[in-house]
Amino acid sequence: MENKMFCYQCQETAGCKGCTQAGVCGKKPEVAAMQDLLVYVTKGLSAVTTRLREEGKRISKQVNYMVTYNLFTTITNANFDEEAIVSRITKTIDKKRELLAQLDNKDNLPDAATWESSNKDEFVKKAAVVGVLSTKDEDIRSLRELVTYGLKGLSAYSKHANALLQDDEEVDAFIQSALSKTLDDSLSIDDLVALTLETGKYGVNGMALLDKANTSAYGNPEITKVDIGVRNNPGILISGHDLRDLEMLLKQTEGTGVDVYTHSEMLPAHYYPAFKKYSNFAGNYGNAWWKQKEEFESFNGPILMTTNCIVPPKASYKDRLYTTGAAGFPGCKHIAGEIGEEKDFSAIIEHAKKCAPPKEIEKGEIVGGFAHNQVLALADKVVAAVKSGAIKKFVVMAGCDGRAKSRNYYTDFAKALPKDAIILTAGCAKYKYNKLNLGDIGGIPRVLDAGQCNDSYSLAVIALKLKEVFGLDDINDLPIAYNIAWYEQKAVIVLLALLYLGVKNIHLGPTLPAFLSPNVAKVLVENFGIAGIGSVEDDIELFFGK
Repeated sequence: MENKMFCYQCQETAGCKGCTQAGVCGKKPEVAAMQDLLVYVTKGLSAVTTRLREEGKRISKQVNYMVTYNLFTTITNANFDEEAIVSRITKTIDKKRELLAQLDNKDNLPDAATWESSNKDEFVKKAAVVGVLSTKDEDIRSLRELVTYGLKGLSAYSKHANALLQDDEEVDAFIQSALSKTLDDSLSIDDLVALTLETGKYGVNGMALLDKANTSAYGNPEITKVDIGVRNNPGILISGHDLRDLEMLLKQTEGTGVDVYTHSEMLPAHYYPAFKKYSNFAGNYGNAWWKQKEEFESFNGPILMTTNCIVPPKASYKDRLYTTGAAGFPGCKHIAGEIGEEKDFSAIIEHAKKCAPPKEIEKGEIVGGFAHNQVLALADKVVAAVKSGAIKKFVVMAGCDGRAKSRNYYTDFAKALPKDAIILTAGCAKYKYNKLNLGDIGGIPRVLDAGQCNDSYSLAVIALKLKEVFGLDDINDLPIAYNIAWYEQKAVIVLLALLYLGVKNIHLGPTLPAFLSPNVAKVLVENFGIAGIGSVEDDIELFFGK
């Protein structure tokens, strides 16, 4: 059967090989094609900006934002709106043409830097020849995609920091330089492996930038109990990752009689001191992104998707689904607003007033807020527990949740952990075990939630601080095991960042990425000890012994 598309950037890709007829995520071939073309023209724009920087010319923040916004738009489950993606392609080509005119040296630019069109039919034709499979060599393709997916994740972090008016020109310049290098046929396997690790280096920088942006704006996360029940007022459910969108929504809903609930990766917003002043900031509703079809149904009120992860909505609540930023879905209302602008959420607020309160689906509390500042404040207690033997090992179980039944492994693994083990987590992977009654060790909860996948930086900071406290030369000598679940491209940049920091023997599941060719996977296994997961029993024995 002829391929209608080809995409293998997420963990749930068909048969762990690639989606060829339609995306498991719900992406249609036409959308996949335009996403491929958007990545291609963004690489072309990046080739031009990189050449301009080499000539000593300055690149504006607006151009940097365009690159990160474009890549964010193509992350799994972020944008399904073909028209919106086509609009971004056109704007990118226009900007590329404008910058190309400023170049002194136009020699040997790649096709992506010079190709232009304003014709949709030409877009379709071009998309058919510039996708993932346009790189014929399997190993070169694998490394180019590994770098590109890492850059998509890094762009997501940069975009969130930009929304809070924080920038890092070095990170932006690297993103664009690395994108342009994925067009360079002269680069060898070794060159691309080096570029992969360099992507991890800038991944650390990008996560540090976002951490600074979030904590400067909203304070350091603190230990917090979050209600998972409901109130009697109508509500708005906010999902995704963008804290600036949440802040604007909370301000605009004050005094309206409308409560705001978080969903999935927005849960950690409750840990920030700045948001606690809003009396209409209710609790967290529901679980990880993949359960949204039933949970959005029962919520009754409108839902605001600020980023990924969107599951194509059911007709019964599609008219209640709003998008903003890089997120989009055809037929759903999109709330506009550029970086630095105040968005107008009046339409969704008025919609909420006409809706019934949320239906209660559970009761209780979740405890979180264990980002690096909070954990380091408990450092003496933690170190004492390790030295006394009360804590024998930490297990990093960060990353993503997903639909596959094989992901129940992570719930079973958490239940099977020895009682002297602590889970360090960030990202929606936590929903596999954050509602289990795993208890504590001397008052230290056995699940320490650092926040969103964006907050995985905290886990690196904690590990590096423990290395220092225990006087170790190698981060791998710490009593820390890594059993990480992944789903999309933000998890890829977290993995590359950990590899750059020297972390070895990371276990990745529920499957290894389809975009890793056998030879590239072999490099990661031999150099970094990357491995998949096995049975719960075997992996418990592997990590803890008999």
